[in-house]
Amino acid sequence: MEQIKLRRTMMYVTASNPAIVKDAHIYGSDSIMFDLEDSVSVNQKDAARFLIYNALKTVNYRGKELVVRVNGLDTPFGIEDFKAIVKAKPDIIRLPKTETPEDVREADKLVTAIEKEAGMETGTVKLMAAVESPMGIINCFDIAKSSPRLVAMAIGAEDFVTTMKTVRSLDGEELIVARGQLLIACRAAGIHALDTVFSDINDEEGFENEVRKIHKLGFDGKSVIHPRQIPIVHKVFSPTEKQIQYALRTFKAIEEAERNNSGVIALDGKMIDKPMVERARRVISLAKASGIYRGGDLDD
Repeated sequence: MEQIKLRRTMMYVTASNPAIVKDAHIYGSDSIMFDLEDSVSVNQKDAARFLIYNALKTVNYRGKELVVRVNGLDTPFGIEDFKAIVKAKPDIIRLPKTETPEDVREADKLVTAIEKEAGMETGTVKLMAAVESPMGIINCFDIAKSSPRLVAMAIGAEDFVTTMKTVRSLDGEELIVARGQLLIACRAAGIHALDTVFSDINDEEGFENEVRKIHKLGFDGKSVIHPRQIPIVHKVFSPTEKQIQYALRTFKAIEEAERNNSGVIALDGKMIDKPMVERARRVISLAKASGIYRGGDLDD
């Protein structure tokens, strides 16, 4: 049975607020992303970096996946971010404004050098790329395949729509092509795809509609900016009881056909083929990872 790594929610946490940084795990997101970039003013960059370094070294985040969004290597703060944060051993460093595979390879090379200097095993710290421009979208697949450290890509909509000379809308028509291209690239490369933030925290209906849309497209999760958004995403991305029961019935039908030496396997009048079996396995794997199904493993 496939072991699912949940990245349904990745919650932004500004790296300049000690109280929020210390308690970020209590809200229940799958991943916590400490942001050293956009949410930190220029005169607070050094203090925020110091805070996150020490938090990663000392705070027990109860098994949450820990991500740090660093400043770009084309800024005065990028190198120092990498030097400090890699040594603090987060799970992932998120690269902002990724446009080419060379952006990822440069980061990979730097992380490798820092790991070796610190006596860490090479490959300890993974990477995630945030794609926020038309050039990045065009290069999505090359970016997705650029490094074995790269475990996910995320779309950053605000910068993207600005460079496209348009604005965000509730129906998301302006993001159809970008979302699709990033998602296809991630699936082809075998890495996770995360959707962009929804900035109006008071519009829960609009937020849930967007979450349902990106879940239907096939995204693995969504970046969130407020704890209230987390349970909405988890509800949408968790299998329903009906889906779980149908998946279990699928495997029972297969077992029955095998016992009867039948070459034809059907459920509710429909033939069971390989894609149906794969979907059923994923439903059960997601349900187990989400903690809503605790049955035994199913035979491969």
